[in-house]
Amino acid sequence: MKAGLRLKSLFITEKPSVAREFANALDLKPSGRDGYLESEKAVITWCVGHLVTMSYPDKYDPKLKRWDLETLPFLPEDYKYEIIPGVKKQYDIVCSLLNREDIDTIYVCTDSGREGEYIYRLVDQEAHVTGKQKKRVWIDSQTKEEVLRGVREAKDLSEYDNLASAAYLRAKEDYLMGINFSRVLTLKYGWTLGNFMKQKRSVVVAVGRVMTCVLGMIVKREREIRSFVPTPFFKVLSHITPQGVMIESEWKAVKGSRYFESKKLYKDNGFLKKEDAEAFIKEIEEASGMETIVEASAKRQEKKNPPLLYNLAELQNQCSKMFKLSPDETLKIVQELYEKKLVTYPRTDARVLSVAVSKEISKNLSGLKNYGILSETAAEILDKKSYTGLAKTRYVDDKKITDHYAIIPTGQALNNLKSVSQTGQKVYEVIVRRFLCIFLPPAVYSKIKLVTRTAGETFTANFKLLVDPGYLLVTGGKEAKKQDSVSKEQIDAILSLKKGMKLQIKKHLIKDGTTTPPKRYNSGSLILAMENAGQLIEDEDLRAQIRGSGIGTSATRAEIVKKLINNQYIALNKKTQTVTPTLMGEMIFDVVRGSIHSLLNPELTASWEKGLTYVAEGTVSEEEYMKKLNHFVAKHTDAVKRTNHQYVLRRMFDETAKYYVNKKGKGE
Repeated sequence: MKAGLRLKSLFITEKPSVAREFANALDLKPSGRDGYLESEKAVITWCVGHLVTMSYPDKYDPKLKRWDLETLPFLPEDYKYEIIPGVKKQYDIVCSLLNREDIDTIYVCTDSGREGEYIYRLVDQEAHVTGKQKKRVWIDSQTKEEVLRGVREAKDLSEYDNLASAAYLRAKEDYLMGINFSRVLTLKYGWTLGNFMKQKRSVVVAVGRVMTCVLGMIVKREREIRSFVPTPFFKVLSHITPQGVMIESEWKAVKGSRYFESKKLYKDNGFLKKEDAEAFIKEIEEASGMETIVEASAKRQEKKNPPLLYNLAELQNQCSKMFKLSPDETLKIVQELYEKKLVTYPRTDARVLSVAVSKEISKNLSGLKNYGILSETAAEILDKKSYTGLAKTRYVDDKKITDHYAIIPTGQALNNLKSVSQTGQKVYEVIVRRFLCIFLPPAVYSKIKLVTRTAGETFTANFKLLVDPGYLLVTGGKEAKKQDSVSKEQIDAILSLKKGMKLQIKKHLIKDGTTTPPKRYNSGSLILAMENAGQLIEDEDLRAQIRGSGIGTSATRAEIVKKLINNQYIALNKKTQTVTPTLMGEMIFDVVRGSIHSLLNPELTASWEKGLTYVAEGTVSEEEYMKKLNHFVAKHTDAVKRTNHQYVLRRMFDETAKYYVNKKGKGE
């Protein structure tokens, strides 16, 4: 190094807008150059997303350009990488800066996650950077304080080597499964698909570890709906009028009932045949003389706590319901809110805060005092000091956080809201409301229950009354506006009844019902099902309790759904956000099901994701994972080469096509 050379630090971000935010936060006052910014103390550049990618097989051997069963499976020992042609100019700039003589410390400021790590590591690898100190800046928002903290507390890049290993493996996994399975299935069945669709060419079968699994979830759901046969059932109700007030109760076949676990029932409260329900009414009316005995009448209070904070999947689901936004649209909006310093890092799976953040939470609240529509709520929380003790609540748990905590408002940069779209402002409001509600009291309900016994059979009436809306005043929604399903007179009448009292039955009646098919996924519920290994759990509290391993990650799920739409394997109805398969999507599903069935297994797909998490945590080595991956790809590629399902598939395609007559395969 030349004597007297003034040493500088180099900051590498993921895009130009972030580079400018870093320059402002660090108070560098840089001058603009071609592809970077420079001041007396530092240089800041950016990667514009990926600059380096994995090479296609023909870069290993030109013969591999031609798709041929003899060259599969393709499992390279050493992987080749190349600069993406469209961004070569920026790569050359970044590469020269990384190796510049006066740069002694490199601060890696790409996105704080697995993919951001991968973006930098590929550049570092291709630029052959040596002899520099490398530090990793890991931040949860782009506010000035957080950027300064991230730079101040930056750890040695080597501490993120396990995360980088997981990133490389994820890419290799997608690469190997994509190339081998897509090629082998296309070579075996592409013409079968093309001929059926009268395209006079072989159709490429696009396969991906996560993408194919998600397609499977959508096709299976569609076929469940298609094959669903509705079951009628008949409930038995009774009307009694204590104190002249009418109360309706429902019969249930509890233990002790002559119909307990009877095959004549649908579940435990409806007869499968109307004549059985009529015979049952006649039977109990004759036996009871139209008289019923009070078993119990009770009133109890129930509290409902505010829900956990938003992670990306929950926010995508909410925005799909409220604003009919696709997961991809929601991610773009929340990413913009993050870059404008309005919210914390969006690509998170966590629904809680860290202990450290909870101690400083009054800063976020203070900023929201200037957020018009909810300023009074924020001010009230601060005045009452409702935020004290937050660290001891269920909304704070370091063990439930991997990379980043939940999405919350920073309370800063509210002026930036003016430059956000109307929809973006609504999404911000949704995030703020969910955040504020964790500082508010629970909603309080009164639950009133009446149990009567008629000729040994149990009838029950349940009522729920919202007594104090608590946090619901801020979150709004249907629950806060629900009308009371019970009057004061009914409550008084029920609570006046004592055990053993006899009451006259006014009448019994039959209420018809019919079972309903499973619901189609919408774009939001699909993301939630992906988050929980293919299981869609409607209840939000239950989801939080039994979260399993996800399919894909919060950073990739929206992109996977978008890819399925672009491939025309699924269709998204923009008005309802309902997701359905296309004819081609169902045909691809049948091809995969008959050849590599395990690709459609959500638990197996989730276990691959879990394996990557173990690599990132350092509990599974890169070598172990790679050995398992190579074995899986080789085994299934060789198995497909031996299959010949063309005739069976043709029959399946004919069967499926009946449902797409006049629909052009769009699945709508």
